[in-house]
Amino acid sequence: MLHTSSGGVSSGATAGEDGPSEHGPMSIGAVLGRLREEFPEVTVSKIRFLESEGLVEPQRTPSGYRKFSERDVERLAFVLRMQRDHYLPLKVIREQVAAMDRGEQVSLPGPAQPRDLLDGAAAPLAAPDAGRMSRSELLAAADISEEQLAEWESFGLLAPARTGGYPAEAVEVARLVADLGRFGLEPRHLRSVKAAADREAGFVEQVVAPLRRHRDARTRARAEATARELATLAVRLHATLVQTALREQRV
Repeated sequence: MLHTSSGGVSSGATAGEDGPSEHGPMSIGAVLGRLREEFPEVTVSKIRFLESEGLVEPQRTPSGYRKFSERDVERLAFVLRMQRDHYLPLKVIREQVAAMDRGEQVSLPGPAQPRDLLDGAAAPLAAPDAGRMSRSELLAAADISEEQLAEWESFGLLAPARTGGYPAEAVEVARLVADLGRFGLEPRHLRSVKAAADREAGFVEQVVAPLRRHRDARTRARAEATARELATLAVRLHATLVQTALREQRV
């Protein structure tokens, strides 16, 4: 079995010893039912994605159907637990799983503390000429698959810049969309968030557009600073309104 640094067996051990199991080979639907006892937000697409990332390797029947073992289910649960409780990227989880398979002890981080809604809201926006990244660079930096990126693009959540490449913020967007996906929020659910962001950006542009067209270079430079300040205020307002709404729903 897999052992953590504490010497005990991890509650989400992935590479347990091969041995008799009360469960025979399971279909992906049966695996989904098992996992949803602890991870109600997990989907078939998520299981297939983890398989495509090499984190689980179910057997295939002659007709091509997946058949999962008890060990596969334990491995999937471990991966999902590391994402949910420790916010670890798949690259790190993959390294941990490989180390555990070799019988090595792995020190797990303590549970990550959820960030306050306003954390980072006041961070300055990246300059318009901030370095762009290629598609492959975005996939690597955000630790996502080509399939995920294509799906998110189809819903308008991500897109390359008109001048080519992806903006610096694309990595954070991708990570946030992936994090929300762990709670069952699919890209189609997030279109309203993107629409609201586009409207807020439109409001900001209406204010600074006259400054951008000004003849004086200092005034045009002030337009960029004003845009960043307005955007920060809009983000803080949005976060505060969400926080207020959540508090009122608990009353």
